[in-house]
Amino acid sequence: MSASLDTLAGVTTPETTSTVDATPTGESRLALVRRARRIDRVLAETYPDARAELDFTTPLELLVATVLSAQTTDVRVNAATPALFAKYPDAAAYAAADPEELEEVLRPLGFFRAKAKAVMGLGKALVDRFDGEVPGRLQDLVTLPGVGRKTANVVLGNAFGVPGITVDTHFGRLARRLGFTTEEDPVKVEHAVGELFPRKDWVMLSHHLIWHGRRVCHAKRPACGACPVARWCPSSGIGEQDPVAAAALVRTAGPN
Repeated sequence: MSASLDTLAGVTTPETTSTVDATPTGESRLALVRRARRIDRVLAETYPDARAELDFTTPLELLVATVLSAQTTDVRVNAATPALFAKYPDAAAYAAADPEELEEVLRPLGFFRAKAKAVMGLGKALVDRFDGEVPGRLQDLVTLPGVGRKTANVVLGNAFGVPGITVDTHFGRLARRLGFTTEEDPVKVEHAVGELFPRKDWVMLSHHLIWHGRRVCHAKRPACGACPVARWCPSSGIGEQDPVAAAALVRTAGPN
């Protein structure tokens, strides 16, 4: 890492240090940890209301909403779930659902037949193996149909308060742009980034990066000139630099 990034990170590395762990940016491991945590602190100040953007009141509702959010937006899921949750209040109701009736409720989300089949299968698995309750352990959640580590960590962190990192497309993109990791595989990203932060910070870290990715650090045209963490970002400059033009790119709410 260049001296300028070490300086921005507020890190002074003793000249006597001869061996450091390899990092994506070439900075010392200590510098990377301090820079990463500073970025998270600034994002926490920028997004004090950061949270899961799917509406839910129970672990089951969050689990179903997260499964339904594939290939659609959180906004569309939130518009459909009040009627869904009222009609199907528990896992047994999903397991016993009439496919055509469930498909009609889910029609606004697209892929409604596949999604109806998915939540019916999910309900049946919960009834058959977990007495109709959503399990609170990662190793159990990932055995459910349609549930991977990302969905499991969403549920664990937001419904059960269990630390976990949610690596969606936004999180992975920002983790690489910010120089936290070069990994592409979501599980490897999860582990690499998790090593930089205390476990107690993992859930909110996920929210901060996802919110920032949805609002400022867009995939195709990031608003670098309006980014609150640009000074600590090794990728700053890949997007719009003009502050006025960049501000016009900032979204007030996440698109998905």
